Amino acid sequence: MDKILVIDDSAVQAEFLSSVLKHDYDITVCQTAVEGLRAAKDGGFSLILLDVIMPDMDGFTMLKELKSTELTKHIPVILLTSLADEQYEEKGLLMGAVDYVAKPFSPVIIKARVNTQIQLYHYQTEFRQQAMIDGLTGIANRRCYEGASITKWREAVRFGLPFSVCMFDIDKFKLYNDTFGHPAGDQVIANVAKTVSSYLQRSTDLFARYGGEEFVAVFVGNDGESAFSFMKTIRQAVEDLHIPHNSPASPWVTVSVGGITLVPKAGDDYNTYLKLADAMLYDAKRFGRNQVVWSNAGKEQWREKPGESK
Repeated sequence: MDKILVIDDSAVQAEFLSSVLKHDYDITVCQTAVEGLRAAKDGGFSLILLDVIMPDMDGFTMLKELKSTELTKHIPVILLTSLADEQYEEKGLLMGAVDYVAKPFSPVIIKARVNTQIQLYHYQTEFRQQAMIDGLTGIANRRCYEGASITKWREAVRFGLPFSVCMFDIDKFKLYNDTFGHPAGDQVIANVAKTVSSYLQRSTDLFARYGGEEFVAVFVGNDGESAFSFMKTIRQAVEDLHIPHNSPASPWVTVSVGGITLVPKAGDDYNTYLKLADAMLYDAKRFGRNQVVWSNAGKEQWREKPGESK
């Protein structure tokens, strides 16, 4: 059942809305803007019904706050008000409200408008999700990664947590394509992605296709040594798929991995450390491929010895 948040300082008005909608939706009522903002950020709502005139914060100010916050910016908001002036309606719609309903309103009209916006919300949510998924592998795509990685970076800064970023590359992939053909190459990319993603299942993990045969992973909480060990396990899991490869370096498809772990601080630049992870990947290839090279905040480097995990 979809959840709707009603924010209205009038207990009578809130109860009326709840009675009209409660048979079809899960209704939460808040009677102050502060309480409503807190609930909106915590709740997973499909729609917000927001009164424009409230004593602690007017609806337009609250709408601006909702639309500027990552957790709530995609939740549709219907403004409810006795201000039946066109300039107020225009203001609300320009600020991001999906509808503007003047009081008093009939139960039939409010139910119809709510139903329309709930359906649109589901359609738009599905569209956004599809736009963030790589079609070949089913994992996050580059666009999703670019937004989610920064969010995780900021969380690590805020809570002082270890943050790891690493780059994966399928070894000698051009040779594989030239030998077995592009459809087989696509299948290899999909199989590698499936194997790696099976290890990166925590809510703090992010694994995405960066481009071509290259992937990127971000995860929070592991120190440098445990992150290095974790990536060695994943690298070995790919080799253990035993996908035949006509390469002088290995009879099987393998990956090289480069990464870095640090505890980021305010003012640190994420892209600086992404470049360092890419440099570690370059070293893994330079040292012979099919291995992990890891750095601990750029101060210490670990390199997997040939045959170490086999």
